[in-house]
Amino acid sequence: QVQLVESGGGLVQAGGSLRLSCAASGRTFSTYAMGWFRQAPGKEREFVAAISSKGGTTVYADSVKGRFTISRDNAKNTVYLQMNSLKPEDTAVYYCAKSKYLGPTSVGVDFGSWGQGTQVTVSS
Repeated sequence: QVQLVESGGGLVQAGGSLRLSCAASGRTFSTYAMGWFRQAPGKEREFVAAISSKGGTTVYADSVKGRFTISRDNAKNTVYLQMNSLKPEDTAVYYCAKSKYLGPTSVGVDFGSWGQGTQVTVSS
């Protein structure tokens, strides 16, 4: 079972930036896609971004396209989410997740392991 640990959340003003990190345990990190999801209070969990196993392909939700960038460092077993031009509506708990597949997808059921989440709060 892969263990995922997110970090980097916090409080930031609108227009600011944050970078989330997710460290994975195990030796097979480079063999599966990774993704980020988020859940705001009272709302369903939603897809944010995903990246293929080698990092060559990325997928984004329309709401974050052009503002967020997902990347990974397979040598460090870590996936990142760079968030720029943050808006109050980006406020949520952000979760990283391990995909069951090589390629990136946006569907939650395609992901088999989840981190504990990190809070991101954007003030107006």
